[in-house]
Amino acid sequence: MDICPKCGLPKQACVCEQIVKSSQRIKVTTEKKRYGKLVTIISGLESGIDVRKTAKALKNELACGGTYRDNEIELQGDHKRRVKPVLVRLGFEENAIED
Repeated sequence: MDICPKCGLPKQACVCEQIVKSSQRIKVTTEKKRYGKLVTIISGLESGIDVRKTAKALKNELACGGTYRDNEIELQGDHKRRVKPVLVRLGFEENAIED
């Protein structure tokens, strides 16, 4: 059985990620890239969060492509209004997400 090094609980019962999610300051912006394409950027994610898993969930929910790097998630297209409810469902605090 794996034990979390931070909280000492088994990995299945670990609450570290939930605690980190509640203390985030997430910023959602759009940016114009090459050839006039818009991308939605979710920044402000701290190192305690699995950015890869969050990016995958957002891409599946919003039916778009995207990537993650340097604790930022880039989604193809303008999803600024649709990202907040999805992030709230993933466990982030609603008032911690800035549009």
